[in-house]
Amino acid sequence: MAAVPTGAPPWRQEITRYQWVVLFATTTGWALDGFDSSLFTLVAGPATADLLVNSGIGDPTPAQTSFYSGLAVTVFLVGWALGAVFFGTLADYIGRVRVLIVGVLTYSVFTALATLAAVYWQFAALRFLAGVGSGVELPVGAALVAEAWNNRHRAKATGIMMSGLALGFFLASVVYNFIGGFGWRPTLAAGLVPALLVLFIRRYVHEPESMVEVRAERARRKREREAGAAKKASDRFVLVRLFTPPLLGRTLPCTVIAAGALFAFWNVTAWTPQIVRTVVTGEGVTGPAAIGYVSQATAMLNLGGVLGYASWGFIADKIGRRRTYLMSLALAVLSVGLLYPFVHTYATYLWLLPVVGFGVFGMLSGNSIYFAELFGPGVRASAIAVTNSIGRLLTAAGPLATGVIATQWFGGSLSLAATAVSALILISLIGLALVPETHGAFLFADENVIISDGAATEARSRPAT
Repeated sequence: MAAVPTGAPPWRQEITRYQWVVLFATTTGWALDGFDSSLFTLVAGPATADLLVNSGIGDPTPAQTSFYSGLAVTVFLVGWALGAVFFGTLADYIGRVRVLIVGVLTYSVFTALATLAAVYWQFAALRFLAGVGSGVELPVGAALVAEAWNNRHRAKATGIMMSGLALGFFLASVVYNFIGGFGWRPTLAAGLVPALLVLFIRRYVHEPESMVEVRAERARRKREREAGAAKKASDRFVLVRLFTPPLLGRTLPCTVIAAGALFAFWNVTAWTPQIVRTVVTGEGVTGPAAIGYVSQATAMLNLGGVLGYASWGFIADKIGRRRTYLMSLALAVLSVGLLYPFVHTYATYLWLLPVVGFGVFGMLSGNSIYFAELFGPGVRASAIAVTNSIGRLLTAAGPLATGVIATQWFGGSLSLAATAVSALILISLIGLALVPETHGAFLFADENVIISDGAATEARSRPAT
């Protein structure tokens, strides 16, 4: 665990105005990203049913609505994964701030344009493009916080940043409660709000010193290579570096951890609104009257998520990163296993959904805190993007698979299908067994490796504080 230095000054004196600005900008950006994606999951069912009628399919059956709703979520997640790799890689070369601005504008604009879709396929294409922009927030935001908060409060700050996603989900539940009755188009149009964040970022956020140094080092190495210097591993393209030693030994386990967490996360967030609708329908609440019930239930899920995200860094600083992962995973498995497979009342969902959110969302906070400490600044955004994006590509079909499994194997029960797919969170244990405990310090490969005829002739790594 991270030790507090003897005689350390009060924590407020260790934090600069710039660090607060970065934390506010990244937390808000991640919150608005969550706001956008959660608005979509809240209206995915009604939007899909409406657009399928106009697409020549006719009045869709519940099974068709579930399938195409899941497909729309999957398309968005694929866009997110591809956009994260593209923007994350770009951020390691041209800087964090400019890439963050472009990403925010991309997902805001295409979310708003989706409200104009006339048929389902237009809607799905625009959600894909919104997903491409949405992918920027996690890798770039997490890297920016890790580099700006270069003190003992880094994990806490990153956890607070990650809580922004659940705050955005919570805000979407509140907005849906008030405007959901006007239809899915006005509800989704609220996704244009994130564009306003760009004005703040442009004015107040600048590149962290570590990124400035990385770009200067790349320019220096380019001059040295032109003068005939030997090629080092650090001269290679960042994506190549991630998939060759010594970084490969970090990339693969982190990818497995991310994949397990995301299987549970996307099934819980994508299908809980529809599952709750089914529960309240059984209690005699249908149509527009169900909107308030759905918004309250998802708000409780996201309230637990906020606490899980925000507390992860505090807990990890006390008991270590790996133990905190195990705590989150255990809570996720137990709460999902107790709630979703069984017939419960709506009141039971309100009590248990915060526990589900605390465990499932908390693991994603761990990804941003832990992974940032395992990779150096020259590849950090790319590493966070790649490990989460491969996991997201592997899990992108999860919501779609849940809809298919529910129809084919569980008699249409989304609750049982979501439980089965969410159980894949257990594969995270494999990745956790293969990565070291960082104890709150940067621990990454130095990559002072000289490459001769494709072979590495020297390699060493060092811990960095």
